[in-house]
Amino acid sequence: MVGTLALIIGLSTLVFTLILSWAGVFDLITLGALVVTINIVQWLIAPYMVDAIYKVRALPENENPQLHQAVNNISQKSGIKKPKLMIAQIPLPNAFAYGSPLTGNRVAVTQGLLKELDEGEVEAVIGHEIGHLKHKDVQIMMTVSLLPALFTYIGYSLMWSSMYQGNRRNEGGSSALIGIAFIAFAWVLNMFTLYLSRLREYYADRHSVGVVNNGAQKLSTGLAKIVYSTKNIRKPQQQKQSLAFKSLFISDPERANTDAAAIDALRASGKSDLVQEILSQKVTTEAKIAEAFSTHPNIIKRLRALQNLM
Repeated sequence: MVGTLALIIGLSTLVFTLILSWAGVFDLITLGALVVTINIVQWLIAPYMVDAIYKVRALPENENPQLHQAVNNISQKSGIKKPKLMIAQIPLPNAFAYGSPLTGNRVAVTQGLLKELDEGEVEAVIGHEIGHLKHKDVQIMMTVSLLPALFTYIGYSLMWSSMYQGNRRNEGGSSALIGIAFIAFAWVLNMFTLYLSRLREYYADRHSVGVVNNGAQKLSTGLAKIVYSTKNIRKPQQQKQSLAFKSLFISDPERANTDAAAIDALRASGKSDLVQEILSQKVTTEAKIAEAFSTHPNIIKRLRALQNLM
C-alpha cells in the first residue's frame, strides 16, 4: 500500500512539473498551496457532510452497551484510542470509519447492519473499520482522491479557456492540448487510486482477523450477508446516498447487484452456505474488469483472501 501511495504522489508531481513547465506557468509554491488548502478544507468538513447524507447520530452507551464494549475492546487490542461510536439511520447494512481534527475519529454502523448481522459478525465489521483508523486510511484516501479531481478540474478549465483565446499565437491550441493531457492523466491516476482503495480493504480485513476471535469466519459471513441484503433492499433514494462517500463503506453498495449475482439462486437459509456458495464461483473476465473500476475488491476474491487467514 505504501508503494502504491508513493507511486501516485510521484507520478502526480512529475506530470504537474512537466506539463506546467511546458506551459510556462509552473509555480510550485502556488500549486502546493492550492493542493494543501483544498485538501485541508475537504478533510475538515467531510465528517459533517457524511453525518448529513447518512443521517448519522452519536450512539449513547446505554442504548447499546454491548456494541460500545466491543468497540472499546477492539480499540485496545489495536493500540488506538476508542473512536466515537455513531449510528447511521439508513436501512443499508454497512459500516464506515471517518473523522477529522475537528470531530476526532468515528466509527459508524447502520441500522441495517445491526438488523442483518449477528453480534459476532458486527464485531468483525467493527474490527475492519478500526483497522482503517489504525492504518490512517481515512487521511490517506481523502488526500489521494483529491488528485484525480484536481487534474480533471484544471484540464477542463484549460480546454474552456482555449475557446476564448482563439488562434492568437496558437495559445488556444496549446491550452487545449494541455487540458486534454491533464484529463487523460487524471483517468490514469484514478485507476491507481482505485487500486489503492482496494488494497486498503484487504489490509483492514487482515486487521479484523488479528483482533477478533475467529475473525476470518465472522467477517466472511458478515460480508456475504451485507452483499446479499443490500441487493434486496436498495431503493432509488438509497442509491443516490450510497454514491457520495461509498469508498468509506466496508462494502460498496453500488456493486451489490454484481457481487450478489453469484448467489441469486441461493436461498438465504444459512450463513455458512452463503459463504461457500460465493467461494464456489469463478471470477469472470467481466468481474475482473468491473473490479478495476471499483473502490472495493471483488467479493469472491475478498472471501478467498479471508479463507487463507483461517
